[in-house]
Amino acid sequence: MTAFAHLRSEFSWGSATWELRSVNHRYLELSFKLPEAWRQLEPVLRDSLRKQLQRGKLECSLRVQMQEQSRDLKLNNQLVNQILQAANSLRSDIAHAAPINVLELMRWPGVMESAEIDGDAIQKELAASFEQALTSHVENREREGKALGELVNQRLDSIEAIVTEVRGKMPDIVNLQKTKLQQRLAELQVELDPERLEQEIALLAQKADVDEELDRLDTHVAEVRRVIRKGGAVGRRLDFLMQELNREANTLSSKAVVVDSTQAAVELKVLIEQMREQIQNLE
Repeated sequence: MTAFAHLRSEFSWGSATWELRSVNHRYLELSFKLPEAWRQLEPVLRDSLRKQLQRGKLECSLRVQMQEQSRDLKLNNQLVNQILQAANSLRSDIAHAAPINVLELMRWPGVMESAEIDGDAIQKELAASFEQALTSHVENREREGKALGELVNQRLDSIEAIVTEVRGKMPDIVNLQKTKLQQRLAELQVELDPERLEQEIALLAQKADVDEELDRLDTHVAEVRRVIRKGGAVGRRLDFLMQELNREANTLSSKAVVVDSTQAAVELKVLIEQMREQIQNLE
């Protein structure tokens, strides 16, 4: 979800610069820094962002620079004629009336007309340039998401390798526990009924059996790969799968009866935590 986009657009009336910055966040949180004259754009921008984004803390800012108005003077000739007619009418009634001052006449409200700005047209152009900036922002997020997906897949490969290794060692682990039990009984000079001995061995094997946890780890790894291949807004689904992977790793650790199993569980937790941190940056 971390991304940045910068877009400067030139128009006949001036220029507009959009900046979009986003960081990872559990939900979609939007904030805007807009010039006061263009605050009315915010609802439109919110709608566009909600259609494109699902998660992330995003800050959107706009800088607008208007061109200086043309120095060419435009007179309101109709108003000037009305003022002159009124002034001439008064001159006929006032003796020794002062001549009309042209500069004073130009200062009369409404005599000098300035080119009016079409606010609606500018707003549409600002909205269109924002869409371009948003497209660039989304593309940046997608590129980063693809790179993060590759990193997650690398860690999934490592998890699969650990699961395969632990599964391959399980028969030896069970036999080792059986041997240790027999050696312990021999040291204590205790003789157990063969049937009772088999029950104890079966109980140890059951306690050390992690086939179910290993199968679930394989299932979750396959689901993570499927979700990443599917694409789109996958962050929340992957968050859930990380929790499930971590749960199985904890169970594997609690059932560990040899150092190798304990070490494998620790390595799994490290890999899962690394993936979880990366997934926080996925939408």
